[in-house]
Amino acid sequence: MPEGIVGVLKFAVDSISLAQQTTANNIANEQTPGYTAQEVHFEQSLRQALAAPAGGTAASTVTPSPALPATNGNNVDLPTELTNATQETMQYQTMVDLLNAQFRLVQGATGGSFL
Repeated sequence: MPEGIVGVLKFAVDSISLAQQTTANNIANEQTPGYTAQEVHFEQSLRQALAAPAGGTAASTVTPSPALPATNGNNVDLPTELTNATQETMQYQTMVDLLNAQFRLVQGATGGSFL
């Protein structure tokens, strides 16, 4: 994971983007018999990497959802996926806003231009 706040924010943006893609795929396959929904995990890994004294490595992982399947073998729960989509959109926008704030700080510190 890249160092510094911009590296952390970039990792978060990339991970949330992966989560958005995964949620969209789950929603698209809601009616596909035998489809197993996927979940993206990165928050705990990021926390551990940030807490490591010498810095650590964070990773995003995609795992099958443990939700029980319906009679057609599909375990996508549409209300949960729609909630995830909303949450991921808000998280993504927050991270992008934080990245923009960091770039504005750099711009201000350099007299209005990037190096």
